[in-house]
Amino acid sequence: MSKKTNLHLIAGAVLALAAAQAQAAVSADEAKKLGASLTPMGAEMAGNADKSIPDYTGGLTALPAGYQKGSGLRPDPFAAEKPLYSIKAGDAAKHEAKLTAGARELLKRFPDMRIDVYPSHRSAAYPKYVIDNTIKNATSVKTTDGGLGVEGTYAGIPFPIPKTGQEVMWNHLLRFNGHSYYTQYDSINVDSSGKAVLATSGQINVEYPFYDPKRSAVSADSDVYFRTKIAYTAPARRAGEGVLAQDYINPMKNNRKAWQYLPGQRRVKLAPDIAYDTPNPGAAGASTYDDAWVFNGALDRYDWKLVGKREMLVPYNNYKLTYAADPYAATTPGHLNPDHVRWELHRVWVVEATLKEGKRHIYAKRNFYIDEDSWFAIASDQYDARGQLYRSGFAFMTPGYDLPSPSASAQVFYDFVGGGYNVSGLLGAYKVGMKFIDALPAGQWSSEALAGAGIR
Repeated sequence: MSKKTNLHLIAGAVLALAAAQAQAAVSADEAKKLGASLTPMGAEMAGNADKSIPDYTGGLTALPAGYQKGSGLRPDPFAAEKPLYSIKAGDAAKHEAKLTAGARELLKRFPDMRIDVYPSHRSAAYPKYVIDNTIKNATSVKTTDGGLGVEGTYAGIPFPIPKTGQEVMWNHLLRFNGHSYYTQYDSINVDSSGKAVLATSGQINVEYPFYDPKRSAVSADSDVYFRTKIAYTAPARRAGEGVLAQDYINPMKNNRKAWQYLPGQRRVKLAPDIAYDTPNPGAAGASTYDDAWVFNGALDRYDWKLVGKREMLVPYNNYKLTYAADPYAATTPGHLNPDHVRWELHRVWVVEATLKEGKRHIYAKRNFYIDEDSWFAIASDQYDARGQLYRSGFAFMTPGYDLPSPSASAQVFYDFVGGGYNVSGLLGAYKVGMKFIDALPAGQWSSEALAGAGIR
């Protein structure tokens, strides 16, 4: 079946579903845009005026030469492409409107920093059940508890036509990254002097029960939408430690549950501090727990403002970085090696988070940039209480064209106050890559299973 035919079928399904809905999160008429002027996931179907952002044609599903079926290592389908142009400090001003504050700061601070801009590819693609459920969600899902929870969600993006900042952030939290995956990774800290050292290596399982293909009912407040289990393997002082955490559809009624195993204590203990602005030891304290995946966890500490949609230069289709056989080759003093980072022009939703009065967090303000095609947060800027740029993060989109699924395991956080940065989720040193797997047995997600179990 051609991509054009598939999109026509989707549009027909939208019309039928919209007609059947009496009560809706968006109107039935507005939902008709999905599969027409909007993609089924809510992005603009058309590219921009000069086609530097192309039309959406269904995403990347063709398997490139060299890919081995069932492998978690994915060859770069765009490896032969050359940059269209490069941005350095001297010409940053003319591109300022399309750069995040963090990108501008990197160009300002480091004369050797370079942003290589490649042709844009809208490579995010989805299984049919995710598309179908996203269309259903458009006219059924609502936020609860002042936007801090959601209800009525099928296994798809909850708000393909968002109206608020919270709805956009829920799309990120409930983004599709496969049902379950396993990987091994390195996390590297580069200090202010330019020295690169291993922060942690680990084995990680991530599961989204929300996206169980067999789930046909809408979600309940007590449903787990995300859970992760990490076994640290290096350095020696961290080897044997383990972390298990899980998040619920309504975190106001069911807050995050987290457990930690420390070999020296030989016991598993509840770890309520694995949340919010607690420094993340997996990144050697260079980022917070809620910086992981650019943002994760509950929304309750901030007021969320939907600024709108912008064309921005962001990291995208970064197979070369994520799967670099030598992860240290991807680092240079001050910033990631520009030779390893691919930037593209994409449309992103901009969401501004301002710390609520009476709430505590080391970041007083945060700006998030959410990719319109995947709903992944792919960049962020964090500000301290003085209004100064504190940290900036970037996630590196590398879609799993074999499932298909958007994916962004690698991420970097730059600390503009202390200097240095942390890059995590680099997979190329290990044979497993990112492997989509069957869900683990329920017993593997118990706190008892964490102690000394290792992951695979």
